Amino acid sequence: MWVTFLISVGTLCAISTVLAILMVIAESTIGNYGEVTITINGDKTIQAQGGRSLLNTLKEAKVFIPSACGGRGSCGLCKCKVIAGAGDILPTELPWLSEDEKKNNIRLSCQIKVKQDMQLEIDPNLLYVREFRTRVASIIDLTHDIKQLTLALEAPNTIDFTAGQFMQIEAPEYELTDEPVYRAYSLSSSPSQHNTIEMEIRLVPDGICTTYIHRHLKVGDTMTVNGPYGNFCLSNTDAPIICIAGGSGMAPIKSILSHMKEQNIQRKAMYFFGARSKRDLFLLDEMKQLESELFDFKFVPALSEPAETDNWEGETGLITEVVDRYTQDATKMEAYLCGSPFMIDACVAVLTQNGMPEANIFYDKF
Repeated sequence: MWVTFLISVGTLCAISTVLAILMVIAESTIGNYGEVTITINGDKTIQAQGGRSLLNTLKEAKVFIPSACGGRGSCGLCKCKVIAGAGDILPTELPWLSEDEKKNNIRLSCQIKVKQDMQLEIDPNLLYVREFRTRVASIIDLTHDIKQLTLALEAPNTIDFTAGQFMQIEAPEYELTDEPVYRAYSLSSSPSQHNTIEMEIRLVPDGICTTYIHRHLKVGDTMTVNGPYGNFCLSNTDAPIICIAGGSGMAPIKSILSHMKEQNIQRKAMYFFGARSKRDLFLLDEMKQLESELFDFKFVPALSEPAETDNWEGETGLITEVVDRYTQDATKMEAYLCGSPFMIDACVAVLTQNGMPEANIFYDKF
């Protein structure tokens, strides 16, 4: 009996060893695609080693494609046009691609593995996105789960961006990740601040970047960021504005309102900010101050589940319900939204029901 048992164990060990050797051989042969050439917009070329995702391969070459999820295939943001060399569309890409995008060779760069020479078309503006070395200037608790992070730029030491845009922050290796990971966060600072950038970052349970920022990052630490990205920016019209946000979605709206104040942009605006209870509200004094500083501005905070101890006398209910009460005719208005995909979809439904053309509704879904 013992002899049979030992023979079985020995056989399993031998099989495991052979499988491990085969995996090493496969990694070094089948998975070794050699050097490939990636051509961007017909004129820029990159020499790279095959085998990694297109998103990470481009990042190594300092060509940054925005990705809110850091390459996990869960945000659908890292799209680019792949003219040749990508192979068939993968099942993991399908939820994020429209029929027109499929026909036009739009792909998710995080899901494509670089195996051969490729030809891409990307937004030319992305070729000017830069990587910045920064130092943490301050970390301020805004609520129990939102911190305001201010970074001083060191190399390069200045930045130009448009109110509403976002940056990508790199979380280094630590206990939640064995490699650096990027995540996207909207800028809350005014574009007139060229030497520092400010973001409002909410703690996401087990979130790699947010946990690092909330639990590990300290004033004086260095951080690597890249950007700016995004087309979520104030339009050049005179249309009245509706802003809607919740939680850290405050960030780009704050940047846009600061820009309007500094540039004396005289457009009627209302800002609806949704929170669960009073402890989730922040920057109330600053927003109220803007009511006296902007041309025609009203700030409307609302609580969906106020606690009895909150003694709340303001608006209550879901933020969509509050918006609906204030905007019965939105046919000639524009809207700027920032929040969860669920909140944005709900707000778009209310605004369009009240007559707002969907083309007048602007947002970034993170």
